[in-house]
Amino acid sequence: MRQFIVFLYLICTINLVPIDLPGQESLIVQRAKKDIELTGFTRSKKVISISSEVSGRVLSVNYDVGQVIGQKSFINIDPTFINFQIESTRESINKLNILIQQSESNIEYLKKEFLRVDALHKGDRATGVKRDASENQLIQATHDRRALIVEKSALDISLQELIERKKRHTIYAPKGWIVVERSLEPREIISPNIPLARVADYRRLIVPLSVSGEEYAVIKKLGKEFKAKVENTLVTASVNWVNPEFNETTRKLSIELIINNYKGEKRGGLSFKFPLQLKTKGLLIPKKAVTNRYDNPRVTISNTGEVVNILILDETNDGFVIADNEKLPLNTILNSGN
Repeated sequence: MRQFIVFLYLICTINLVPIDLPGQESLIVQRAKKDIELTGFTRSKKVISISSEVSGRVLSVNYDVGQVIGQKSFINIDPTFINFQIESTRESINKLNILIQQSESNIEYLKKEFLRVDALHKGDRATGVKRDASENQLIQATHDRRALIVEKSALDISLQELIERKKRHTIYAPKGWIVVERSLEPREIISPNIPLARVADYRRLIVPLSVSGEEYAVIKKLGKEFKAKVENTLVTASVNWVNPEFNETTRKLSIELIINNYKGEKRGGLSFKFPLQLKTKGLLIPKKAVTNRYDNPRVTISNTGEVVNILILDETNDGFVIADNEKLPLNTILNSGN
């Protein structure tokens, strides 16, 4: 038993590396880092202008600024004149259908007449002139029917065009989007391709930012999602796109972040904050390891007891940024200061 105790004593004497006990804080020299906070304001994910493809008088506008687009159409334009055109075209098609039926009936009659005259001609009981005249009438009737069919086909296309144009008299906006601008009222006469309103997609919020190359490098290492705050509410965000073009004036890149799980009010102008930690020059040591920090700041190396004077450059919440010191390599363990 005595030999075992001596053996343990020798092990503890030889291994002089301090052992962190539960609840004991390690005071270690680290590479200095700078805490910054990127800030911005929320925007809608998309904004589109609403305009008309046809001219006419506005019958109704079903949404006002700030309202969410639902099942109803946004704008209804008076379809009276287009309805008249559709009805007139349909009547013309019906008339052509009757003429085509008459033509087909006439062709059947002329075909029988030609066969009868042809049989008489073969029996030398009808002249060749009469046979040729009967054949010519049959051919002409066939051409007339084809002309009627082509004319009907053209009217069918015109009818489809009119029906499509009538659909343009009812203007829809994307469901779930919000009206952010409206510049028309019922009974106004509108023209094609003139912006009438704007709607925005606030179902998911985005935040445009300008970042340095160093900041963007840190953002890329954070992964697909990272933590941020919207109006002091914790959210997750991710990079939506990055503009690779470099801004010569600001020397920064434009990026767009998209908010993934914000449950609050969806609108523009909400405060967005995104903390980042960047590498900087110098070393970072815990405040608890510094002795006489104002007059003659110094630290004590744990395993050697050597006292090292330091030059404080900056301060963080829990530590000091000091100038590089060859006596304080990275991961050096320090004693707690007085």
